[in-house]
Amino acid sequence: MIESKIKSTVRDVNDFPKAGIVFKDITPILKDPQLCMEITKALAEQLKDLGIDVVAGIESRGFLFGPVLAQLLNVPFVPIRKAGKLPYKTVQQSYELEYGTATIELHEDALVTGQKVLIHDDLLATGGTVVAASKLVMQLGAEVAGYSFIIALDFLNGRVRLAPYSKEIFSLASY
Repeated sequence: MIESKIKSTVRDVNDFPKAGIVFKDITPILKDPQLCMEITKALAEQLKDLGIDVVAGIESRGFLFGPVLAQLLNVPFVPIRKAGKLPYKTVQQSYELEYGTATIELHEDALVTGQKVLIHDDLLATGGTVVAASKLVMQLGAEVAGYSFIIALDFLNGRVRLAPYSKEIFSLASY
């Protein structure tokens, strides 16, 4: 039920951010507060038994549902941001995207050794950004407890890239 609501609301944008890419735009979901709450509750229900200590959201769309998800799970939220956006000392990880390269970072004191971290983003494509986020989490001595996404583009095999870090990979809608 939630999958069909998501799929009927998400907008396809052709040739964004470059020619040949069909971008799955979740911004129409944000206009429906009831659907937003259903999404967050559905994610929390999937994750409730993982023993998560922290939710880490990836900039920028991981910030839309990540903080509310953390609240529902009664755990802290930490942001993983693009390089140069965090004000304190950071650890960094560079990676390749489907359409370029980027660097993300995390405050060096955002996590403590042994914490179980859920990494959240809106969409799983090839997994490059999320693998980089996983490496940041591990660099700080924490463990990747799992991943949550609103959408997974399964035809791009991102789950395969994430499996070495955690087998717990959750999404609400798959293409």
